[in-house]
Amino acid sequence: MTNIVSLQKGGNTILAESGTITVELRWSSTSILDVSSFLVGANGKVPSDAYMVFYNQETEPERSVWLTTNETNKVVFTIQLEKLSPTIQHCFFTATLEGNATFATVQGLSITVKSSQGEVCYQIDDATEERALVLAEVYRHQATFKFRAIGRGFNGGLKPLAESYGVEVEEPEVPSISSSEPVQEVHLTKIDLLKKKVSISLEKKKIAFEKSRIAVVFDASGSMTRLYQNGTVQRAFERVLAVAACMDDNGELDVWFFGSKFMKTRSVTERDFEDYIQQTYPVPKMFGGLGSGNNEPPVMKDIIRHYVKKEPRKDIPAYIIFFSDGGIYKDKEIAKILIDASQHNIFWQFVGLGNANYGVLQKLDDLPGRFIDNADFFALDDLDKITDEELYDRLLNEFPQWLRKARAKGILH
Repeated sequence: MTNIVSLQKGGNTILAESGTITVELRWSSTSILDVSSFLVGANGKVPSDAYMVFYNQETEPERSVWLTTNETNKVVFTIQLEKLSPTIQHCFFTATLEGNATFATVQGLSITVKSSQGEVCYQIDDATEERALVLAEVYRHQATFKFRAIGRGFNGGLKPLAESYGVEVEEPEVPSISSSEPVQEVHLTKIDLLKKKVSISLEKKKIAFEKSRIAVVFDASGSMTRLYQNGTVQRAFERVLAVAACMDDNGELDVWFFGSKFMKTRSVTERDFEDYIQQTYPVPKMFGGLGSGNNEPPVMKDIIRHYVKKEPRKDIPAYIIFFSDGGIYKDKEIAKILIDASQHNIFWQFVGLGNANYGVLQKLDDLPGRFIDNADFFALDDLDKITDEELYDRLLNEFPQWLRKARAKGILH
């Protein structure tokens, strides 16, 4: 029979001397929590930034603490106690909310530790206006490890919380926009010129009168920082906007960004696109943003949910242009999503930026199990060096074939 101990705030209990334990956080509301573990020494500080374990860094140098599960309402850390560095005295577990949200909106928050001795449970039910919480700690006590329920509020989000444990947070500089500079009409002229080039490609592909719902997805991982700072992402955005201006059923471009997490931002037209990237997500951010990792599956699922569940259309397809600079490693999950999505009227055009590891995307032609081939991929060494004409021809290379097959299979009416 499992021994279960319930702790109140401030309480502590013995866990084990060695072995593997799991620390599981659960909550029942729709709030999105950033859960982290800080491994600190006797001075209360991390030995280095590598000892912060969170969604963007799933383990630390000794590989003794792992973030093994990071789901919508559940986060699990696994700790191999005997592998912890001797300099680590405490493993603190924290949770933060983005923006102005507070823990008054978070329901059913609990933390459970499972060890060879049984289970220890702590229910956090007294949080109100806090934006961050130090939930609990696993710590050394003589020859064993103990668990303490803390439940202490912290004034600030993930960035100041990390800094309080000694993590050095350096955010890239964001170039400022001078409000004194008048808006130049050259951008509108540029979009008009790009639209003409899109139209030529559409004529060549014999789909000049096809309408679609056009979306673009931008990789916002840390390795993309330079492309955001030098304007490449804004220029890519403008080139895709011209596609939407020609093909989208209402002239709008839907936009998503993703790193370790994702977000859908406001849709845009050729009338309100000025400095869109700068105003919306100007540079990848590890703290207070989407994180700097590569996590494609959640944003892909959200896109499917948007076009299949939230705004379903049987008569018009969704055409997704998905930019990534590589580092793709969730091959099985991405493959499953594409296989399942092949039943829907969504076409995925993946575009690689640079010579990198694109994993399953490089094998799309041989991906089995799909109802219909629903994706294409090509990589570019330098997006700015490819001509508009070649870019549009490549973007529209396989889409016409998919349209014909989708209608023949009854996916598109």
